[in-house]
Amino acid sequence: MSSKPMRRARVDGAELEFEVTGTGEPVLLIHGAFIAEAYAPLCAEPALNSRYQLVRYHRRGYAGSSPVRAPFSFGQQAADCRALFEHLGIERAHVVGHSSGGAIALQLALDAPQVVHSLILLEPGLLDVPSGALLAQVFEPMLEQYGAGNKEGAADNFLRWAIGAEYRAWLDRLIPGAFQQVVADADTFFRVELPSVQEWRFTREDAQRITQPVLGVLGAESASIWPGWNEVQERLREWLPQTEPVVLAGANHALEERDPRGVAGIMAPFLARHPMPVRV
Repeated sequence: MSSKPMRRARVDGAELEFEVTGTGEPVLLIHGAFIAEAYAPLCAEPALNSRYQLVRYHRRGYAGSSPVRAPFSFGQQAADCRALFEHLGIERAHVVGHSSGGAIALQLALDAPQVVHSLILLEPGLLDVPSGALLAQVFEPMLEQYGAGNKEGAADNFLRWAIGAEYRAWLDRLIPGAFQQVVADADTFFRVELPSVQEWRFTREDAQRITQPVLGVLGAESASIWPGWNEVQERLREWLPQTEPVVLAGANHALEERDPRGVAGIMAPFLARHPMPVRV
């Protein structure tokens, strides 16, 4: 992982931190909730950085990017992606999104299909699947903790639910300082991100507008945490029939954070199967 300071881009009155690693076809990496540095281990994988230009950034409200206030929709998040492309001179890219970042990737493909060459969806946040009804009781105690001023407890309980009770044993080892940053970014999650993901909708009709190749990645153990992740994968296969489904052995929702080599090993062949046209 790089220790160099991240670069900054001006986008619609805000600044986004970003880093570019490697050369080749551009690949935009959109992180999910809480863990801003989620893709840092993945960007260190030679299977990707030796062949592709990996662009990872911190969304508004995360780490050193500009603060954000609600409401800030996933459509606005997708507009930030387009603005970052313009800043970097990127006309078209492969787009990777994890969890709520996967929802933003889908929104980007709807709003600006011309900039999205392919989609890699790492358990995207399609929370209106049948098991989505269980989430209100999951989030309620976390929201109570946050409302009482216990940001660390609320963030800890969310991560215990989302990526496993033992996450502290590996998270800061693989991504130094990650939990401290998670707590610092708690306001963004509870005040902005959670309302946005709950309000966002992706319909069957929306899906029919997406024609790009799609890779759908599911952690083999994710459904033991929330059965909805299996339902999300099934929805991708049903609504986006071009989806190439892959299950990552031994993984839960912490896909690229905990097993970057495994995720890189899945991504690289997909990217190779769907190259961007050579410009003459």
